[in-house]
Amino acid sequence: MSVPAKLRQEVIAAASARCEYCQTSSRITGTPLVMEHILPKSLGGSDERDNLAASCYRCNEFKGVKTHARDPESGQLVALFDPRKQVWADEFAWSNGGTHVVGKTATGRATVIGLRLNNDQLVEARALWIAFRWHPPSARPLDS
Repeated sequence: MSVPAKLRQEVIAAASARCEYCQTSSRITGTPLVMEHILPKSLGGSDERDNLAASCYRCNEFKGVKTHARDPESGQLVALFDPRKQVWADEFAWSNGGTHVVGKTATGRATVIGLRLNNDQLVEARALWIAFRWHPPSARPLDS
C-alpha cells in the first residue's frame, strides 16, 4: 500500500487503535489495523487523509470496493458509513449488552449488513470481551 507510515499512524491514533466500522480494538485482537480507502482507489479514491479509515482485516475484506448497500428496512440503496463525514454514535448503537451493532439510520443499517458487523465469530468474541470488561468501547483507554 502506498500510504506513508506517518499518515497510517495518524489515522490509527485518531481512531484510538479501533476499527472505525466495527469498533474492534487492535489491542484486544493483537492484529494490526489496515488502511481502508473509504472511496476505493479502483473507483478514483486517493491516499489522502480524508479518504482513509482505520479498519480491521475483516471489515476491510467485507467492504472491499463497496460504497453502498441496501437498507434492510426501506430496501433503498444507500451510501455506507463514512467515518470522515459521519459520527459512529449517530449511525450505530450497541445492543444485546454490547454483542451486536444496530444501525440507527439507513446508513447504519446498510453498513451493518454490508460489512457483516454482526458476523457469528465477531459476536462470539464480543461476548468474551464483555466478560473481561474490554467491550463495548468507551472513551477510556483499555489500559486504564
